[in-house]
Amino acid sequence: MYLHGTSRINEKGHLEIGGCDTVQLAREFGTPLYVYDEQLIRENCRAFVEAFQTTGFSFQVAYASKAFCTMAICRLVAEEGLSLDVVSAGELYTALKAGYPAERIHFHGNNKSPEELAMALEAGIGCFVADNFYELEMLNLLAKERGKTAVVLLRITPGVEAHTHEYIATGQQDSKFGLDIQSGQALKAVRRCLQAEALELLGVHCHIGSQIFETEGFVAAVVQVAQFLQTVREECGYTARVVNLGGGYGIRYVEGDTPRTPAHYINAITQAVRTEFAQRQLPFPELWIEPGRSIVGEAGTTLYRIGSVKEIPNVRKYVAVDGGMTDNLRPALYQARYEAGLANRMNEQPGEIVSIAGKCCESGDMLIWDIALPPVQSGDILAVPCTGAYGYAMASNYNRIPRPAVVFVRDGQARLVVERETLDDLVRLDRIADPIPLQR
Repeated sequence: MYLHGTSRINEKGHLEIGGCDTVQLAREFGTPLYVYDEQLIRENCRAFVEAFQTTGFSFQVAYASKAFCTMAICRLVAEEGLSLDVVSAGELYTALKAGYPAERIHFHGNNKSPEELAMALEAGIGCFVADNFYELEMLNLLAKERGKTAVVLLRITPGVEAHTHEYIATGQQDSKFGLDIQSGQALKAVRRCLQAEALELLGVHCHIGSQIFETEGFVAAVVQVAQFLQTVREECGYTARVVNLGGGYGIRYVEGDTPRTPAHYINAITQAVRTEFAQRQLPFPELWIEPGRSIVGEAGTTLYRIGSVKEIPNVRKYVAVDGGMTDNLRPALYQARYEAGLANRMNEQPGEIVSIAGKCCESGDMLIWDIALPPVQSGDILAVPCTGAYGYAMASNYNRIPRPAVVFVRDGQARLVVERETLDDLVRLDRIADPIPLQR
């Protein structure tokens, strides 16, 4: 198992993160348990900022909170000076409750409701990333009713297909997100936005996908965006002040994954912008990006307790844990792969090939297929690293399973930032309605 950030094997042979023994964490907080390496999160935030500071471009780095949204992470990235992306009223409410500066919040989403837009307008957020004509009309009306001006980036689809799973590719023409350049939708949206009384067009946004290792897709997107903005200037007389190139930077989940450093991505992007915009005599825009997974993904580790073991001779050995697709949907959703280790026996050598099964009543609830581990025993603590993104964020109560607790660890201290759900929490919103009288 690859060790990220402050993870190490301590003198007891246990996995340690942030100076905290994970076996003790499992004992104190229970399992499943999400453990976040606070120092690594902060280092990742700073790496993106520092990479931009050497380029000469004005910039914003916004944390994409859909990767992992709690009050604690919002507070942390606010302390690091980042902006924040939200995609729902729930994420916006979480950020505001955490004290996040509203002017540094950007609101995404392909189907924002009138209530969500109104909430964001009244909070005074910094920017709406508008996804379609319906939203532009509604946002203009709601802003006008309130005597406000809504600052807008238009999300455009550049026709770039990243090498990633089809469920997380978003930059191609056939996508539920954004306004298509090739069909003329994007140019039409620019005109409509410029004519709107209560909208201020700041620039454009694009996002080509997630878990991307190479820079070619980002460079190709820059070319398409620059070409589009040249057309916009010629056709509409408008010059964009901001270009948001999204996120999608990959992380290491398993051996063979080859993520680049933040500086590698940022240098490629800024060089492409410099070249393509200068060639078209366009002024350099302020550049925004939206890392999410690459901020928190490698910083999160999920701890499970091993329960039943089922061996089918000459077929497979199933090792079941006390969690599964309710706390990590990614393997079932798009065949995501992970490594793992026995947190209480890290120094022991692998002795068997097993498959890690979740406890949900679904055959597809498999966390890891065919992994080499020391001979497992019931009660062992299984640690699955790189679960910091889209684990807690996608967690559910399927089979009426309570969602896990979340702890941040740093300098030998563990802070509980999300309490474990209880059985009472599961029924708190349930109601038993009075029976409807039968009609005779």
